[in-house]
Amino acid sequence: MAQPQSPAQFLGFQSGDWHLRHDQIQMYFQQLAASSDKARLEVIGHTHEHKPLLQLIVSAPENLAKLEQIRQQHLAQLSAGTELSGDIPLVIWLGYGVHGNESSGPNAAVRVAHHLLTSQDPEVQDWLKNAVILIQPSLNPDGMERFATWANMHKGKTPVADPQSREHIEPWPNGRPNHYWFDLNRDWLPLQHPESQARIEQFYKWRPEVMGDYHEMGPNSSYFFQPGIPSRTYPLTPARNQQLTAEIAKFHAKAFDSKGKLYYTEESFDDFYVGKGSTYPDVNGSIGILFEQASSRGHLQDSINGPLSFATTIDNQFITSLSTLRGALNQKKVLQNYQQAFFRESERLAADEAYKGYIIAEDQDASRLQALLGLLAKHHIKAYALTEKWQYKGVTYQPGQAYYLPLQQAQYLLLKAAFSTETNFPDNTFYDVSAWTLPYAYNIEFGKTGRSPAVEAQAWQPGSTAATVPAAGAYAYAFDWADQKAPQLAQALLEQGVVVRAASKDFVARTSGGEHRFKAGAMVVNSGLQTESDWFERLGRALQQVNLPVMAVQSGLTGQGQDLGSNGFVPVEKPRVLLVAGPDVNSTEAGEAWFNLEQLAGLSPSLVEPQRLGRINLNRYSHIILPDGSYRSWGAEEQQLLQQWTRQGGVLWGHKGGAAWLSRAGLLKAKAWNSAEMAALVSDEGASYGDKEKLAGKRRIAGAIYQTKLDLTHPLAFGLSRPELPVFKNSTFLLMPMQQAFTNVALYSEKPQLAGYTTAEYVDRIAEGAALVAHNLGQGRVIGMSDNPVFRGYFVGSSRLLINAIYLGKMFSADSMDDDGEEAAVE
Repeated sequence: MAQPQSPAQFLGFQSGDWHLRHDQIQMYFQQLAASSDKARLEVIGHTHEHKPLLQLIVSAPENLAKLEQIRQQHLAQLSAGTELSGDIPLVIWLGYGVHGNESSGPNAAVRVAHHLLTSQDPEVQDWLKNAVILIQPSLNPDGMERFATWANMHKGKTPVADPQSREHIEPWPNGRPNHYWFDLNRDWLPLQHPESQARIEQFYKWRPEVMGDYHEMGPNSSYFFQPGIPSRTYPLTPARNQQLTAEIAKFHAKAFDSKGKLYYTEESFDDFYVGKGSTYPDVNGSIGILFEQASSRGHLQDSINGPLSFATTIDNQFITSLSTLRGALNQKKVLQNYQQAFFRESERLAADEAYKGYIIAEDQDASRLQALLGLLAKHHIKAYALTEKWQYKGVTYQPGQAYYLPLQQAQYLLLKAAFSTETNFPDNTFYDVSAWTLPYAYNIEFGKTGRSPAVEAQAWQPGSTAATVPAAGAYAYAFDWADQKAPQLAQALLEQGVVVRAASKDFVARTSGGEHRFKAGAMVVNSGLQTESDWFERLGRALQQVNLPVMAVQSGLTGQGQDLGSNGFVPVEKPRVLLVAGPDVNSTEAGEAWFNLEQLAGLSPSLVEPQRLGRINLNRYSHIILPDGSYRSWGAEEQQLLQQWTRQGGVLWGHKGGAAWLSRAGLLKAKAWNSAEMAALVSDEGASYGDKEKLAGKRRIAGAIYQTKLDLTHPLAFGLSRPELPVFKNSTFLLMPMQQAFTNVALYSEKPQLAGYTTAEYVDRIAEGAALVAHNLGQGRVIGMSDNPVFRGYFVGSSRLLINAIYLGKMFSADSMDDDGEEAAVE
């Protein structure tokens, strides 16, 4: 077998001369695996752009020959009572480049792989004998490719270190996020993207003892490795986890000390949100370690520590990759003992809890409940279906609509973290969010239970059912709007050219299965309204795309409510959506809106930069969405364009910064409390300079979950069965309730804080605020929301508000005030 080529030999240039593309890493790793008996290359998934997600498994040849046996033995050791074997290799995971423009990690990965496969150093040979090393060189190939192209296309013959040079200033949305502009290092818990799903599958397949998570930070920093700020560790993380992190940190420090390199630890970068790559392992029995290298964001950049070259950043990531291996293997037996003890201790802690587990229930939207169960299953959290009707604390739970999640399971700590409703913590300053409660995100009722119901023996597993097409020849066909898949089916029908109408009120119709009560929002396909001769076949094709129960209605005469020929059945037009996305817009939240429209409605919006609004034909669109952003480039011209377009019948939606701009422009008639007014609620009187960071933490809403009260009779709330709706708040922007009747669709409840930290002064003000307001403007509608309804893609409960605006946005009518046609000028 030929000796593996070095990166320079294979690629034709030295490390750091150019930013590697993902395809170059792939070809290089293929060469390594083909020329070494110490490596095995796997494709573990594909990105949205269908780039392969790579995993190189490196170990001694004798280990690779029995790799599956080693994996099974390793997993078996995690069971309490199993005797540990010193012969089983340690599993170490090195993950690079989850942020695409933090490219020193992926470029270091090729050097790490080559070194492990070619070094004759006895220490390295010992590593391979005693470890299975999983190298994931690029966790975000789509973003990495975007950034590498930018950096390379601006490289001069002589590197330019000027921070103001174009090479160092990436364009919107930059290379950090994935294809849909999501931060994949926030997706370990939500698992909305194929990159994360492939990653988590490998995590549970291997259960590594140690995980290295390699990142970059600003160029004026040095090098950071965990432990981080002690008081900002997630409370459920075992203290022993942080102690072992500190032990391994000594090896990083020694490596850097020997070379005189700058570094720091135990400050900045909290270890709190369990949906990040360095924290998720900590509540799963592994040791997650965050590394942050000062970034050159190009090939060379001036910094307060002197010129910082790309090659230097790669060197540093290479050094800590090796020190991770050295430190972990030095603690091999300790780490294996810790991991086994973690699960044994989880059993003890679960037994000591004052409650037995959680009950989750949803009686209207089976798809949303199944989606939450599917997410939990990906995290190996077990949920069991009830086998009989069960009552607990005055609530009756029905089989098929409720599931029990016992605390006594291997995933006890992760389950408790995923369902946490804590609102106050030892340190209330957060780098990221302070709440992420999964049932709130999915708008699923849940609660703790002190006793166990009768449940099925086997935990829930995903299944599939074939689509059922109703019999032909009925007067009409109808489906309920409550199911999460209903908008997808409506869109599929509209794409097929099927005429669809939406019910403005409840009605009872005679179907082939007997009388059925359809709630307001139900979609009806009247046979007599169809214009295409093969419309029924088109209905069948739509059902093959979106499997949802559709009922055959036998008569237009209803038992209760409006008859099917009533004007109360409103035509549903195929939406033509413009999503404003570009400079001055929050790219993450624009991407979340884009992603959710595709996932929950099956439609892809047109993406238009705010600077181009005056140069396009707005008459092509039925809806315009303004996500969070500053909209600094917009003035009176854009205000006039949007005013005219809306008056002619368009539906204009804005949330957070988008709603703020609409309010300033006078298009949204609701007033708002701005950030300065909110900050003034938190007094700084008597504060010392040492209180500065704490005060800033109080004046920020890093991320918390709030309860709203819906007007369920409003079309924008159709399909939602309960007036309580959790929303995610991570800004201090807040709309005031409107005085006009019928315009406040959702108000915050009197005691709105559900989970996560917010200072009491803000909570009291939020209780006075409006979450969603909507009113007429000419023939059109304007809708504003204080919060992002589609936060990180997984807040699918509140996402329904945006989806309803797309399909039912013209169904309501509510005057904001005497419409004199005058709006405030915005400059």
